[in-house]
Amino acid sequence: MIVMNELTAGYEHQAVTRPLSGVIEPGSMTAIVGANGCGKSTLLKTLAGFIPPVSGSFRWQGKRPVIGWLAQRHALETNFPITVQDAVSMGCWPRVSLLSGLRRDARLRVARALERVGLEQMAQVTIDALSGGQFQRMLFARVLVQEAPLVMLDEPFTGVDEATCNALMALMLEMYMQGQTLLAVLHDSERVSRHFPQTLRLDADSPCWKTERVRVA
Repeated sequence: MIVMNELTAGYEHQAVTRPLSGVIEPGSMTAIVGANGCGKSTLLKTLAGFIPPVSGSFRWQGKRPVIGWLAQRHALETNFPITVQDAVSMGCWPRVSLLSGLRRDARLRVARALERVGLEQMAQVTIDALSGGQFQRMLFARVLVQEAPLVMLDEPFTGVDEATCNALMALMLEMYMQGQTLLAVLHDSERVSRHFPQTLRLDADSPCWKTERVRVA
């Protein structure tokens, strides 16, 4: 799905990661791991198209897919006066007209997503009233509504309780089993080793890939 060729990620022409070559295969589930400051989130934002590469390149195998994006919570506005249902419904907008509004099938997708994350009773609550775990569940619901072939998640478990982490991990595994490609920045090494078939480690010396079978520099 994504082919990287000596790709270096960073900001304002300053490299943060070392050059990286490799392939994110369609239908894979990959954790990006490494020490703080090694450029995990920067690499993810580069692959998502939010910032340009410092050097090298990456390309899509075929047409660029729709990307489901889950940002770090601290990068989001949490006091905006909209309801949980409205926030989750934003995941539908790439497919619908702003003038026509949400069709019945889209409204049903939103309702199902809220139920899957356990927020169906909070649909009309404004997002500023949510706890950290509830807010993260809402963001996952928005990603579920998108039904995107590629999902990128930037530290999805930071600042939430263990029960929420387990519930969200179960949703990620569901998406993976359904054929969606997942790429996530994570810190929990135990969770990574238990659930992720592929790992991209941004080590200080050289990035490396790890799968269930092979380790390649």
